[in-house]
Amino acid sequence: MQLLILLLVILQITEPGSKPKDPYKLVWSDEFNVDGAPDTTNWVYDIGHGSNGWGNNEVQYYTSNADNVLVKDGKLVIQAIKKDGKWTSARLKSQGKRNWTYGKIVFSARLPVGKGTWPALWMLGENITSLGWPACGEIDIMEHVGRNPGIVQCALHTRASHGDTENKQSLPVGSFNTEFHTYEANWTEEQIDFLIDGKLYYTYKPAVRDNDHWPYNTPFFIIMNVAIGGGFGGEVDPAISEAKMEVDYVRVYELKKPKKKKA
Repeated sequence: MQLLILLLVILQITEPGSKPKDPYKLVWSDEFNVDGAPDTTNWVYDIGHGSNGWGNNEVQYYTSNADNVLVKDGKLVIQAIKKDGKWTSARLKSQGKRNWTYGKIVFSARLPVGKGTWPALWMLGENITSLGWPACGEIDIMEHVGRNPGIVQCALHTRASHGDTENKQSLPVGSFNTEFHTYEANWTEEQIDFLIDGKLYYTYKPAVRDNDHWPYNTPFFIIMNVAIGGGFGGEVDPAISEAKMEVDYVRVYELKKPKKKKA
């Protein structure tokens, strides 16, 4: 009898039809359900080639033009386009609009294909304006470089490890450009877990928790962009003239706070 009770506790068996309680609650999302320009209460833009330290020698010029960024049919479309030999694209960010410290950040996205393409879904510390990079910290939830089709990467950049950081991992996603997949970071005070379609494939939990290794205790904002070429994107296939990333939604969840007992 005691063994049966112990097994029930370990397996956490619930009554038929019941569901385990979800410890998270949705605190913000953009579902991209209104056609037109992205919601200005959520998003601003980086404009230009990426000078003053925020570029990676990419070839595209970032704009806010509808040709490069548009909400249509329930999707955010970020499209890099080559015209007259020059590339344009878009880079949206929630800087100064929306930021969070800890939480579960989930994107649903379909990625572009082509050598030289470099779509990314990621986060930076709001204190980048005062501390600079990499001291502010960077959380790359999804990066995909076209020269390695179907290999999706997560990465973290800190003062202790940045650029070609050692804090990274990748996972094959064969239908990256034909189907929507979820790319997720589950960020707590102790660690950051990275998941694709709910599958955990990397955890960052440094033994040393100083500012050099763990700048992840301050507010971070979201960035979504499609870059072309550059130090990580690499050589661009001259035969391609566009690269489109579609984002179905971005959602942020936080752990539910326990209810206070009545006195």
